[in-house]
Amino acid sequence: MSTMSPIPRRSFLAASGIVSGLLVAGGPLSLIAPGRAWALEMKALTSSEGATLLSAARTIAPHDGLEDAAYALVVKAIDAAAAADEHVRAMVESGLAGLGGSFATQTEAARIAALKTVEKSEFFQFLRSSTLANLYSSAIAYAHFGYEGEAFSKGGYLTRGFNDLRWLPEVPLQDSGPGVGGG
Repeated sequence: MSTMSPIPRRSFLAASGIVSGLLVAGGPLSLIAPGRAWALEMKALTSSEGATLLSAARTIAPHDGLEDAAYALVVKAIDAAAAADEHVRAMVESGLAGLGGSFATQTEAARIAALKTVEKSEFFQFLRSSTLANLYSSAIAYAHFGYEGEAFSKGGYLTRGFNDLRWLPEVPLQDSGPGVGGG
């Protein structure tokens, strides 16, 4: 017979965390996502800490129109690192406490000022590198920015639009320079 006492619901909810959100209808991610809602279960950090990390990541790498789901991947990576390493967990918890409990709800200017006060810390350097590494290597960010991914497995760039200049205006042949078009 087990002598373990059950964990009170309040303690369980305080110790576990879930960060969730909705995708914007008509956004690039909504075209490839199976649904509009997303949720991220936290393993080591609380929901409040996850929301603060999401806000901090968005402040470090701000992109209007980029879904919170992309920034949630940063939170997921930091939470996984905190779950795997007690030093990382303590550093993240301490760093988040230093930013304050209301960080996520502050104005962008106030969040920037708060991050500037800790930018030399190990916590900020870890947060910044995690944000850059995880945000910009995600399929969500690729879809948002229009990046189609590496080209090697698809035949290389020469056969995939290397010379496709649709983003430039058409130049009349006579304006193309000497030796081109009889000029």
